[in-house]
Amino acid sequence: MPEKLSDHEIRDITKALEAGKPLDDKYRYLLFKEARQVELIWNGKNPHVQNVVLPFQVIEHIDEPRDEVKMELQPSLFDTSGKKLQGWSNKLIWGDNKYVLSSLKSGPIRDEIEANGGIKLIYIDPPFDVGADFSTTIEIGDTEFEKAPTVLEEIAFRDTWGMGQDSFLAMIYERLFLMKELLSPDGSIFVHCDWRVSAPIRLVLDELFGSPNFKNEIIWKYSGGRLGQRYFGRKHDNIFWYSKSDEWTFNPDEVRDEYAGATKERFKNTVKNVRDGKDFGIQALNPDGKHPEDVFLISIEAPSSNNRTGYPTQKPEPLLEKIIKASSNKDDIVADFFAGSGTTMAVAERLGRKWIGSDIGRFSINTSRKRLISIQRHQKSNGKDFRSFEVLSIGSYIFNDSKQQKEFNETVLRAYKAEVVENSVFTGKKANHFVVVGPLDLPASRDFVDEMVQKCKEQKIIELDLLAFEFGMGVVPDSIDEAKNQGVKLNLKIIPREVFDKKAVADGAVKFTDVGYLDAKITIKKLEAQVELTDFSIFYSQDSLELDGEVLQKGKSKVVLDNGKIIKITKSRDGIVKREEVATSWVDWIDYWAIDFNFEDRQELKIVKHEDGKIEQVATGRNIFDNQWQSFKTKTEKIELISSKYEYPKPGKYKIAVKVIDVFGNDTTRIFDVNVGK
Repeated sequence: MPEKLSDHEIRDITKALEAGKPLDDKYRYLLFKEARQVELIWNGKNPHVQNVVLPFQVIEHIDEPRDEVKMELQPSLFDTSGKKLQGWSNKLIWGDNKYVLSSLKSGPIRDEIEANGGIKLIYIDPPFDVGADFSTTIEIGDTEFEKAPTVLEEIAFRDTWGMGQDSFLAMIYERLFLMKELLSPDGSIFVHCDWRVSAPIRLVLDELFGSPNFKNEIIWKYSGGRLGQRYFGRKHDNIFWYSKSDEWTFNPDEVRDEYAGATKERFKNTVKNVRDGKDFGIQALNPDGKHPEDVFLISIEAPSSNNRTGYPTQKPEPLLEKIIKASSNKDDIVADFFAGSGTTMAVAERLGRKWIGSDIGRFSINTSRKRLISIQRHQKSNGKDFRSFEVLSIGSYIFNDSKQQKEFNETVLRAYKAEVVENSVFTGKKANHFVVVGPLDLPASRDFVDEMVQKCKEQKIIELDLLAFEFGMGVVPDSIDEAKNQGVKLNLKIIPREVFDKKAVADGAVKFTDVGYLDAKITIKKLEAQVELTDFSIFYSQDSLELDGEVLQKGKSKVVLDNGKIIKITKSRDGIVKREEVATSWVDWIDYWAIDFNFEDRQELKIVKHEDGKIEQVATGRNIFDNQWQSFKTKTEKIELISSKYEYPKPGKYKIAVKVIDVFGNDTTRIFDVNVGK
């Protein structure tokens, strides 16, 4: 209970409040009943975590390899179509993990998680480097290009580090709180960090999980690292292990360490264990090694290793293997909500664990998708079990009519040369068609796009421009074709970052680019279909040709992206700027492509939980892309643009879906109608 305040203290508090001045720190402990012995405080700390529950949209189902048979509609809530292992489909989720975590915690998928034993292990490797961002070096043909972070990734980075460590702690506190709620009672969490944030993260974990549940501070010692002239070389990271309760999994025999050479030599021959004159019998070393210690000596894989994906923060598989083996058992659910390159999920799949992974970056999701398909193929070729997995994204969202969103709408409309429309679901109007601006901090989801098309139908609007920083997976350009079938011409446009440049807006230099385009040749012979990808185009721009030419130093060059073309800008020592297009093929822009030969084969089923606790599946009217064939780039292999063949079990009308993911992680899907066996 709080202490009784004296009259003098009450007067001090009243005066401070009336004057708008902060209270002395001592009143924090006098006014509130919870007086922690040790507590981490930062500017803006809020112990009340927002609990927004949003639906998930299943974009893709991947079961590699699978029989060429018709997949029936899921007959029960938790039934999936994994080729060997049934009952659970692993989940790769694209979206802000704040929304992913809260939706998993309180949404209907929670029941599926609990039915499979709950989440037993969470490993996260959050962005603890304040100088890092989402930039990535990618290869386009024979050219290396520095992909800048998307606007939404920049917003995420700002929210994480915009106020320095204060905003990082606010971000990680909220997410760790939600992770604790998701963990099973006997679950564990491993949080990876380094010297930059290890001290405050340890205090946050103590506060949320309780210091009695601290198990280990693991030191991961590696080669490389930072060597400073004025401090000891930094050659390790910290990994904090906490359990949720006084019950947890630990399998020391699975991860024993190797004995030191001197110890092996000493026990080379049979040794009698005699202490204080007492004979304790024959002493021998454990053949599996010594009890594991909290220092992990694991090397970072060389950049030339085939296991490296090119993802900048990728961790070595042996590190995750040791953690997963030690703190989970076969068939347990393992989760990683900062998935990065997908190491946690890849190792979990290989070790026979179920998994959930999420990340805000499209590049991360595509990198993980390819890696996990490779694991499936490896497991299959070696006669080992594997599970199917689903790619999901956050569906509809709570419509944001905040002052910030309205100001953003006006900024975008000004750059788009459209007029504002007041008191309408539509944001603006340009010429004879209406305009909608998507959310400031989220992609325009399929649910959002479908809702806008429905509003057009209701109000008899025949053309709509929908502007967004990014479009959700499964939107492009399938939504365009679907809207056309409903009598609405839908134009999807990508908002460039230049909308925030007042000079560019005033000069009319802001270019809203179109979404990707693909084409394929479909050949039908009796019951056999052959699909050949014939064209693919992107229209993205990064940086400004004019601005880069102005700021470029003499004698330097830079590669930029302009309307889907690679341009090399060179400034001579005399200050003459030269621009030349780097030759590329449309094939160079493709990172991954896949085919669903019967797109209507698998309906998307939304799990609905009613107030009475009853759970049912409701068809959304959409289809899930059933990944039946795919080809993708790896470190050692390029895209195979060979055509793929498929034999249908019977004649009929089918829809073939072709999906392309470009080198930036953006997906484009086109649906083709075919008549087989006629």
